[in-house]
Amino acid sequence: MASVSPSPSCSTIPTPVRHSSRTSFAVAELRRLNQRRAIPTVSVSLGHFADVVRNDVDFLKNKIGIGLRWANEAFRVPEVTKSAEELFWLRHLEDHASSNLESQSWPQPSYSGLSGVDLFMADVKALEAYAAYFYCLSKMWSRPLPEVYDSQAVADYFNCRPHVVAYRLLEVFSAFMVAAIRLRTSASDKSKSLEASEQNFGMVLKETMLHLGPTFIKVGQSLSTRPDIIGTEISKALSELHDRIPPFPWPEAVKIIEEELGGPVESFFSQFSQETVAAASFGQVYRGRTLDGSDVAVKVQRPDLRHAVLRDIYILRLGLGVLRKVAKRENDIRVYADELGMGLAGELDFTLEAANALEFQEAHSRFSYIRVPKVYKHLTRKRVLTMEWMVGESPTDLLTISSGYSDHDNESHEKQKIEARRRLLDLVNKGVEATLVQLLDTGILHADPHPGNLRYTTSRQIGFLDFGLVCRMQRKHQLAMLASIVHIVNGDWAFLVESLTDMDVITPGVNTRRFTLDLEYALGEVKLINGIPDIEFTKVLSKIVKVALKYQLRMPPYFTLVLRSLACLEGLAAAGDPNFKTFEAAYPFVVQKLITENSAATRKILHSAVLNRKKEFRWERVALFLSKSSMRKQSPLVTLSRDETSVDSCSNPTDKDADNVSLVLRLLASKNGVVLRRLLMAANGTSLIRTFISREAHVIRQKLCMTIATTMYQWMVGSLGIESLKFISLSDPQLSSGINITVKDFKILISDKRVRVILRKILESAKSDRVLMLRFCWTSFVMSLTTTALACHRFVISVSEGYVNYLSLSAPVALRT
Repeated sequence: MASVSPSPSCSTIPTPVRHSSRTSFAVAELRRLNQRRAIPTVSVSLGHFADVVRNDVDFLKNKIGIGLRWANEAFRVPEVTKSAEELFWLRHLEDHASSNLESQSWPQPSYSGLSGVDLFMADVKALEAYAAYFYCLSKMWSRPLPEVYDSQAVADYFNCRPHVVAYRLLEVFSAFMVAAIRLRTSASDKSKSLEASEQNFGMVLKETMLHLGPTFIKVGQSLSTRPDIIGTEISKALSELHDRIPPFPWPEAVKIIEEELGGPVESFFSQFSQETVAAASFGQVYRGRTLDGSDVAVKVQRPDLRHAVLRDIYILRLGLGVLRKVAKRENDIRVYADELGMGLAGELDFTLEAANALEFQEAHSRFSYIRVPKVYKHLTRKRVLTMEWMVGESPTDLLTISSGYSDHDNESHEKQKIEARRRLLDLVNKGVEATLVQLLDTGILHADPHPGNLRYTTSRQIGFLDFGLVCRMQRKHQLAMLASIVHIVNGDWAFLVESLTDMDVITPGVNTRRFTLDLEYALGEVKLINGIPDIEFTKVLSKIVKVALKYQLRMPPYFTLVLRSLACLEGLAAAGDPNFKTFEAAYPFVVQKLITENSAATRKILHSAVLNRKKEFRWERVALFLSKSSMRKQSPLVTLSRDETSVDSCSNPTDKDADNVSLVLRLLASKNGVVLRRLLMAANGTSLIRTFISREAHVIRQKLCMTIATTMYQWMVGSLGIESLKFISLSDPQLSSGINITVKDFKILISDKRVRVILRKILESAKSDRVLMLRFCWTSFVMSLTTTALACHRFVISVSEGYVNYLSLSAPVALRT
């Protein structure tokens, strides 16, 4: 087969085409113009673009979430995280059965003039010492955290774990740095108002506290009760830390319950809600029902809480130690961290909280307005607490309703606001009363009464929750606190220093004279309104603490808890009633306790308040005592009267004087008048008579004459049988108030031997001053004439009016007949 091959003349050789640069640029521009003409113009909306991006982000989040859940299940991420946490805390080295060992110091070498054998044996002994040291060190690594707070044991535990402390310090520092950056960036927006800035600051602070854990949440809860210090918006943001803390998962709660109770949940509860009712800093609450049908609240402690709390206390103790060295203070201020640690460690043991609740309930069982839920001991362990379910409204809910706003159905909404405010004020009044009872009567004080731990029940009781922190006051501290309130009101700074000494605030060796001057300078500017200091009690205590710290004095542990409890109370009261004054609310209770409690200690306080060194009455203080005592419905001065509203309705000062005179006369012969009779026996009789006949006592003498004249008028009507005459209807006497002495009361007063002894003692003490006795006899004679004239005048007027009324009514009948 022949093959044909192309000849060279038929082959085509490509020749390159050369274009100039201008030609290529023109071609490119032509193509670009054609593309623009081909593509129509589309207007892009920013909102549409944002929606597309948002949908893409949601899609990515969903797919990433699915992937993360698959990775957690496939690679067992929770188990790996738990193992890493155990390794981080070195919990696998802890041995709960290990005994306490004394810490060993590094062995010191000794180079004495010894032979070679001796040196060898010394080296062997040194090796033994080093081996013992490292063995003890290894045992310290295996020692767990103590169940009861011990500063040295906690320090030994975390000294073996410096990486835990360093990581926590880095975590705290970074959290506050992030918060500062957020606040700084938001502060650059000048369009925000001051209220919005405070609200933003509160939200950032709340989120920072939540991120840092239980100890910082406790601090935030304490700050939220003082809107007068940190501001309303910040306090409102931090108040969410009481019951809006993110809960931990339900499976972990079930695991803790079953570990503590020793069995499945179904074997102890017929019903158990998996939804968290409330989440607190140290635990969260579930609602359940026992096998016998009782509704209960089950409080479960957060997992691994003890390590986190004691770690923060250890860091705080380190910081206070550094501050002590920098400030060169003689007293050890680390004890404040130890006191906080003991309090928080006590809250971690729910069996102690149950015991506190039972003790609190027993001590306050005689006060009907105080409610404490029942404790179920057989369902309570160290990390599980079961108590009666209490139905009631929290102060936060009442405050929200009373200050809320709604555009719909304004009339019904206003009624709800008024009713909520009434309940809130009733709760505040009962809270003040309950706190005074705890502080000055029973001596067992709920040290954490923030709004999350209070309830207003349907039976108008104040219910207390969470007894993890309870303060127990000694009797001498209660009396000293009672006396300090009286001395602050009266401005007796020297007596106040004596009370602070009894409260263990001032220790021996302090220059009390200089301390008194500093205290007077700190408290002397307090304004008085109607004789009562216009200042919050916690601010007074804070000023006392500031002066005490100036003298490097350490506050006793109970004093700090009292200050915290009163701070919570005043914060709640200020939120419910902006015009609330602590001293004004507390002083009537103090006066009643001094007047009714017949003990040597209370008599000493009363005498120092109303008598001077010469045993003479300070009448302005006596008047203040009587006026404040008559303000309380439970006061013996008020309960002696038949109409309690008359005391409150008296607005005229002279009417109040008449009421005080009547009340004192009735109290003298009553069983509640022991303290008053002892006070009159201890007073200077000469000064009493001199004051009684003085010009300043003219109003008192006049009211006394009117009181006795009214009693004499009643006696005349009864003895002459005028009331039995049917044709005469006597008009009632025009009394100055609803409080008056009856004939029976006056007979009891005159026939009482104790009153006679008091009068005889007063008269005998003034016998030596004949001029004074002569003036007293003349004044008594004039008063008797005045009293008789007033009684006879009232009797004649009443009979005349009754007879005239009878004639005017009978005249038309005679005319008709």
